Amino acid sequence: MKFTDGFWRVRDGVQISYATEVRDVSAESKRFTSYASTKRVTRRGDTLNAPLVTVDCFSPAEGVVGVRVTHHAGKRRPGPDFALAGEAGGAGEVRRDGAVTELASGPLTLRLDADGAFGLTFLDADGRELTRAGAKSTAYATTADGTHHVLSRLSLGVGEHVYGLGERFTPFVKNGQTVDVWQADGGTSSEQAYKNVPFYLSSRGYGVFVNHPGAVSFEVGSESVGQVQFSVEDQTLEYYVISGPTPKDVLGRYTALTGRPALPPAWSFGLWLSTSFTTSYDEATVTSFVDGMAERGIPLSVFHFDCFWMREYQWCDFQWDPEVFPDPEGMLARLKDKGLRVSVWINPYIAQKSPLFDEAAALGHLVRRPGGDVWQWDLWQAGMGLVDFTSPDARAWFQTKLKALLDQGVDCFKTDFGERIPTDVVWHDGSDPERMHNYYTHLYNRTVFELLEKERGQGEAVVFARSATAGGQQYPVHWGGDCWSSFEAMAESLRGGLSLSLSGFGFWSHDIGGFEGTPDPEVFKRWLAFGLLSSHSRLHGSTSYRVPWEFGDEAVDVARRFTLLKHRLMPYLYGAAAEAHRTGVPMMRPMLLEFPHDPACRPLDRQYMLGPDLLVAPVFSADGDVEVYVPEGTWTHLLSGERVTGPYWRTERHGYDSLPLYVREGAVLPLAGDDSRPDGDWLDAPVLLVHPSAAPDWTAEVTVPDTAGLPAATFKVRRDGDVLRVTASGTDRPFTVRVPGGAEASGVGEVTVARAVAPE
Repeated sequence: MKFTDGFWRVRDGVQISYATEVRDVSAESKRFTSYASTKRVTRRGDTLNAPLVTVDCFSPAEGVVGVRVTHHAGKRRPGPDFALAGEAGGAGEVRRDGAVTELASGPLTLRLDADGAFGLTFLDADGRELTRAGAKSTAYATTADGTHHVLSRLSLGVGEHVYGLGERFTPFVKNGQTVDVWQADGGTSSEQAYKNVPFYLSSRGYGVFVNHPGAVSFEVGSESVGQVQFSVEDQTLEYYVISGPTPKDVLGRYTALTGRPALPPAWSFGLWLSTSFTTSYDEATVTSFVDGMAERGIPLSVFHFDCFWMREYQWCDFQWDPEVFPDPEGMLARLKDKGLRVSVWINPYIAQKSPLFDEAAALGHLVRRPGGDVWQWDLWQAGMGLVDFTSPDARAWFQTKLKALLDQGVDCFKTDFGERIPTDVVWHDGSDPERMHNYYTHLYNRTVFELLEKERGQGEAVVFARSATAGGQQYPVHWGGDCWSSFEAMAESLRGGLSLSLSGFGFWSHDIGGFEGTPDPEVFKRWLAFGLLSSHSRLHGSTSYRVPWEFGDEAVDVARRFTLLKHRLMPYLYGAAAEAHRTGVPMMRPMLLEFPHDPACRPLDRQYMLGPDLLVAPVFSADGDVEVYVPEGTWTHLLSGERVTGPYWRTERHGYDSLPLYVREGAVLPLAGDDSRPDGDWLDAPVLLVHPSAAPDWTAEVTVPDTAGLPAATFKVRRDGDVLRVTASGTDRPFTVRVPGGAEASGVGEVTVARAVAPE
């Protein structure tokens, strides 16, 4: 929200009171509180009829400093609140030297100088300024309609870039944008977002998290062009500055605070195929799709039933449409016999025609209006109500309905919707409706995910979720929502996914081919390669099917090629997934995560790193022309073996069976011997694809995980002149070492490859 009218004036009807000078500082060993007047005090009388702004400074965890700005502290705080981890009693250490008070927490220090204008300065481990809330940067404001806001501004350095704030489809670098953190069902081609996260990451090696689950307005260099402003309609604003020094370190600290992603099961990384949304389908249709994929040699891992597995007007009643699916248990068993997992669509709404509506209303499980009536409207489903997930009994009731489906043979759920949450309602636990609007999706996805973990076991739970907020990364996977079937929508989907990855989310997917409309074969084939080089891969549409043969024989070949390639890459990909689970570093990584010191990488949003060592640049054109930036070092194309040396920009042309897919110098890619499934035995005849560094004493190490993400075997590689020596531990099974453009050798325990070719 903008409060000013240019540099000199405020907007009509707005009154701003800035923290102007420090009147007192109260310090403890691990935190301090400053009291700032909103005007200069020159005599005792100036302290009368004048407010103070209270600024609490604390550290919940090493490398994280919190600031809480309060005008009136007596406002009732009904919640909800983000669940944040941290050390009991705090992690900081307060130091005082004259007028200067500092709070040090690991590599991050907050400094307050009581002399002069009020201001907060954040310093890195070397004493370098990361950012600051200088003069006229901490304030509260009232507007013409009487609303009360608290705001803060943090400085932007010259050339500093801002990223994140959720899955946003607007430009990747957020500088110059107004971003309202408010859940909306707006598709992928607008400034609205399904996944709103009040966290941004700076290219200077720090992040900022605003600890407010409701509406947060960010002005990223768009009101005061040298600052990021964030504001809430409240009496208190709390934010955390999170140190690096690298962007990976920032994400590690942020996800330690808000929650690390669960590790999805290995089978979920295979290809998902959907019925699509409003298409006509029954068991015969489903069987023809599944058998058609098998006949064409395209391995399928998950089959998904979208909305119309239930009867029209009755979403959700969690009952199979008996006219279309008269034998659901038998059908699910037959799909399981084909080696498939099964997903079904759900949402958190109960239509009035559903038999569950009266049941839920009578039990008090639906959200109500202030007068006691059940909240209802006709958008999406006629007369639908909203499950009140703030009620433990309502959550348990909802889970019993899903458990019946799990007992039938369903494996996972697509948890759709959860964005259009009303604010003119009363919640069971008394939550503030404005704060619940964004937070609702967190309770929804958590309810479903926890049931899956309970029934299927830890490591076997996965959802396909559309909406999320901070902390939602704990319940993967999330997909990009409703996009059009075009190259432009393909590119905006990638922008959204990369933005989400810099907001703490480790796993992300999208509808291959686009959702709305029917893609041209050219779009579909290019999207296949992109989709199968994403963390999760799903064929899904709205009014038309997405089976590859609908788009020609070449589309079938492309689908087969990249599905098998993904299966071969699974030991490497699952290692990256386990890293996301352990550290919060996402699988699909914007280039700046791996190359934070390369300024050319900072704005890139049409290519990414898949794990630490694979560079992927999707092709967004029918003719196959693509621009790709190659960072410093020697890179080898995984499919063709071509070697290129960066840093420089390349323009390439690729057929539908290819795209820029480069392996980093010094990488050791473990490949599965079996490409028929994503969750096979990765130590059965694996291949180590070694891309040695030219350094004469180069060494590397790679771990192959098991399907629980734990280390199963470790391979150490050492260069000795033109010879590579590879030693295995944790396995006594044979493996092969291959050097692109060079030689290969196989053995058990230790393998030596002669005539290993160094990158040119």
